[in-house]
Amino acid sequence: MIGPYVLPDDVFDALAAGEGGRPAVLLLRRARRSRNLLLLRRALDGPCGGAAEAAAGLLAGVERVAPEAARSVIDGPAFGAWAARTLRDCPAHGRGGCAGRDLAALTVLAAVRAAHPARITVPVREGRLALPGLGTVTGLGEAPEALVVVEATAGAEGTPGTSAGNCRVRVRVLTAAGERVLPRDPSRPGHGWQPVAVLDARHRGLTLRLPLETATPELPALETASAGPAAWRELLRQAWELLVENHPRRAEELAAGLNGIVPLPAPARGVASATSRHAFGTVLTSWPADPERLALTLLHEFQHSKLSALTDLVTLYEPGGRPRLYAPWRPDPRPPGGLLQGIYAHLGDLAFWQDRSGRRHGPARADAAWRLAPTRAHVERGLTEAAAHVRLSDLGARFLERLARTVRDAEGDGGGCGGARLARAVARVQAGDEAVWRLRWAAADDAGTDRLAARWRSGRPAGPLPPQDVRAATGAVAGPGPEFGRWAARQRGAERARSAREA
Repeated sequence: MIGPYVLPDDVFDALAAGEGGRPAVLLLRRARRSRNLLLLRRALDGPCGGAAEAAAGLLAGVERVAPEAARSVIDGPAFGAWAARTLRDCPAHGRGGCAGRDLAALTVLAAVRAAHPARITVPVREGRLALPGLGTVTGLGEAPEALVVVEATAGAEGTPGTSAGNCRVRVRVLTAAGERVLPRDPSRPGHGWQPVAVLDARHRGLTLRLPLETATPELPALETASAGPAAWRELLRQAWELLVENHPRRAEELAAGLNGIVPLPAPARGVASATSRHAFGTVLTSWPADPERLALTLLHEFQHSKLSALTDLVTLYEPGGRPRLYAPWRPDPRPPGGLLQGIYAHLGDLAFWQDRSGRRHGPARADAAWRLAPTRAHVERGLTEAAAHVRLSDLGARFLERLARTVRDAEGDGGGCGGARLARAVARVQAGDEAVWRLRWAAADDAGTDRLAARWRSGRPAGPLPPQDVRAATGAVAGPGPEFGRWAARQRGAERARSAREA
């Protein structure tokens, strides 16, 4: 499975433009699979390798007889995250034994999919046995581990150990307290068994099939999803129809690259979403408000996955140093990689809202335009920051230039929905946001504060700021410093004077 990869110029340029298409995503997915296998090799060669040997042997056995079953696990949401955690924790904290043993839980899925007989010991935590991609066994009491036995018998068209075919597979879970047998169909719930639901969406011949992954210890899923599988399935169906109809090329990318949704707790407001750099194609998200929001979340987060996989293959920038860069979508200073990730993800948002503003009519069109304009402004400001302060490689400079060209080629205000007024409003809000960021993270004397206030009142940008003048973010995002009080007082005075003139 491991081999060298060549990234053709046209594929690189397509990815740099914000898309890439299905062929590019498949290449990134294969490259990430090789990376995961290299991480596995490093883990096996390290201090905690002994704890993972049995599981790695089972995975190798499955790969010999049913390669697709093994690849589905190596490509899955948990594998890369497991390998990264094992390599991180084992040498530094001595927890590698436990982390190494966790590979066993991942390999059970490969054995089941391949109808490959297996006996593997899997850790139990707080009475729960999590089997990523399959489900969770509950009520195991104080047992520290369980022996998972996969048995397969031939059906009319299947032979155990070659492919699932028509084989009958039985999974038994043995602890000191007794035995549990999973349902004949593991996708159905049973006594003490919570299966991982699979969400299917099909539209115009394009299929998206994603596990609603709640049994992956490596990723912070809800133990009980805020919405049931049926609700997620219906929402995904509607979101997928929207994507296939309006963003067919992006939908092809998602169909080729997405491999799971991990439900998150709902935040106080809005939607929380994220990706893990080590879990390619996995979207972590709270319950979205509507199909449009889910569609946007999938596009946004998959952009992160694509760029993470691309930077496995090429060097775009010089990493290191404290986070010092301004990103309009974040309250804290960002490192170079974080800034580029944000630009790339918001480029997906830009394409989404540009399309929505062009297809809608009346108030809905205006709403999309109001979402498009700040997104465009954020991307443009992020590009300016990156061009000025990120130490780019030659490929990185080419990447950034192609991103900038994509933004320039995009329509300006989404169809003329109050373009000039909208631009002024966005500029004013963005100037205020950047002013607040400056006062929070950069030291300023009274004269500097006055200049910043004057720029904000006139709707002008905050102006250049050398990154070395920015304080590093440590721990939780800090509140406004004492400069903010002086600035806010000046703004209140200016607003009162303006109101008096207009009265």
